[in-house]
Amino acid sequence: VRPYRIMPIFFHPLATAKSALTIAFLARPTTAFAPLTITSSSKCAVGVTARSTLRYHSLNHRVTCSILSAKTRTLSNPTRLAMATSDADAGGVIPGDPTWHGTTLRIADPSKSIPFYVETLGMTLLDQTDDADGATTTYHLTTLPDGAAPYDCAPGSEEASEFLATYGGVTLKLRHKHGTEKEGGEFGGYHPGNKERDGFGHIAVSCDDVYASCERLEKSGVTFKKKPDEGRMKGLAFAYDPDGYWVEIVRRGTKGKISKEFNLSQTMLRVKDPKKSIPFYRRLGMSLMTERHFGDFSLYFMACGSPEPEDPTSEEATAAVRDLFPPVLELTHNHGTEEDAEFAHYNGNEEGREGFGGLVFRCDDIVGACNALGFEGDKGEGTDPDGYRVVIQ
Repeated sequence: VRPYRIMPIFFHPLATAKSALTIAFLARPTTAFAPLTITSSSKCAVGVTARSTLRYHSLNHRVTCSILSAKTRTLSNPTRLAMATSDADAGGVIPGDPTWHGTTLRIADPSKSIPFYVETLGMTLLDQTDDADGATTTYHLTTLPDGAAPYDCAPGSEEASEFLATYGGVTLKLRHKHGTEKEGGEFGGYHPGNKERDGFGHIAVSCDDVYASCERLEKSGVTFKKKPDEGRMKGLAFAYDPDGYWVEIVRRGTKGKISKEFNLSQTMLRVKDPKKSIPFYRRLGMSLMTERHFGDFSLYFMACGSPEPEDPTSEEATAAVRDLFPPVLELTHNHGTEEDAEFAHYNGNEEGREGFGGLVFRCDDIVGACNALGFEGDKGEGTDPDGYRVVIQ
């Protein structure tokens, strides 16, 4: 089973009768995605015939394997299973081992947006899916981790759908309503945010050298809101994507730790009251990795799959976030908004201000998760304390 020592294997039957096999490795493999085979003539405790092909994901030195023949989903954080099932009613992590799966942005023209994110920023198009009415297509992109086998699944194929269904990382979901790409029509473009009271701020990519990467981007035709040598905050930049969304370009903590020039690293949302928003996202399996406080605003960075540091205000905590490969959710709080009963951010789904679509979380117990959060279980979606759409899949 490849040259790794394997810890004990256990099955955990979920309330939805889905099952998953978790294998803990003592060393991080050099290939992030590979097949494994288990041989046995018996049946497993959860009723799945052994000798099933498994795919594993290696992120943050954790490996989880889903049995594809049983139509299971990857358990991205098995260490939280007990907490998820026993503490949900007490305000703990919701049932079903939730994990952040994606950020949704509406786009006008995929023939412009896909090349920007794939060719310019180095992402991989994992799959494309159509809504039931055929009027909308969603493109699912991500930065695959170092060591991942070359991705050769054709978007829209069964293989791509299977891969996306078991992928344990965070994706960027670009949602295209057919017809918006036509020039000269009534459609005037999507609202990219960053106007008065807008909640959505930007997505971000990390790189080793912001100045060198921005110079290359500019030569390729990318335009900027802010270049790294402009403004008071030197060393970071904001580029425009084809729809006008801001893409922050930030420096990694350790140069050379990630081989790719860019990796998807962040989604930023403004929140009215962090005392409400942080517990909400903790219930969705996220950890508060670091927080930074300034004169009139504070920043809170949350992520899945990593334990919370003892002191999130420490320099060590901030440095650790800069070295993370998985993206973080940055919650920006402008001080005083929590005291204004009338204040509310625009969430990106209001008529005339559509742009940011919301966040997507994966969960193995959709009904239980929705019940715990007070969402409509038949729709699998609701809103966070600021009204941002949250979809449970």
